[in-house]
Amino acid sequence: MRLAVGCAMWSHRSWQGRFLAHPLPPNERLRAYASWCDAVEGNTTFYATPTRETVATWARQTGEDFRFLAKLPKIITHDRCLTDVDEPLRGFLDAIEPLGTRAHAVWIQLPGAFGPVDVPLLTRFLSRLPDGHRYAVEVRHPEFFASPRAASLLEAALRTAGAEWIPFDTTAFFASPPTSDAERDAWSKKPRVPSRSVALTDRPIVRYLGRDDTEQTVAGWRPWVDVVVGWLREGRSPTMFIHTPDNADAPGLARRFHDDVRARLPELDALPEPIPAQPLTLF
Repeated sequence: MRLAVGCAMWSHRSWQGRFLAHPLPPNERLRAYASWCDAVEGNTTFYATPTRETVATWARQTGEDFRFLAKLPKIITHDRCLTDVDEPLRGFLDAIEPLGTRAHAVWIQLPGAFGPVDVPLLTRFLSRLPDGHRYAVEVRHPEFFASPRAASLLEAALRTAGAEWIPFDTTAFFASPPTSDAERDAWSKKPRVPSRSVALTDRPIVRYLGRDDTEQTVAGWRPWVDVVVGWLREGRSPTMFIHTPDNADAPGLARRFHDDVRARLPELDALPEPIPAQPLTLF
């Protein structure tokens, strides 16, 4: 029984001196973050495929059970829309090879224009992916959430490939108007789609966006505590990523979500104690 929790990144300016020691060299920040959370979203790979050497440094800073959600580069998903992508796909999969088991899933985030009529294209793409990785797909087209037929069509394609459907739950965020600059910025960028809590595999992945107000964020994730507890009791091993518009408290919130689930399931192992952000003193 394992629940992994994480954030959208492993380094953030507001975390320095609070969650991560300051000063701390960039090549040590993932190690410090990994003492707070045991998963992270690999958003940086969306913009460019990293070198194998860079990925090897990520592996050296994390334990073998750490979970990376490695995002496919946009040249594959957005620029070429899953067509004529053999070369960049091979390059990406080769680059993340040093992660080994840490590559929990390859994250296929599709553009908002990718709709039900495009599912056959996704089916062909998934059928050509090599074994050795788990794959998880995030869609944003409203019809997948509004139309049971469209949802079933996508689910069938994903089940055939053994792939997961990643929900990005923004319902708590959009429940009331923004009250901060970070919230106003996110208001125009984040997808507005209904919440979805159906797991297709034994490794469900959830992305949750709360508010900059901690209590609003916690209140919004309470339904997910019920869902995750149910998944764990079914023998699944979920990963939960906690976002807020400013992400200032994200590592602490991720651990708090884990604590909320563990309060319901005491047999769930606690997360390890994090590396102190400040040097220990005698007084």
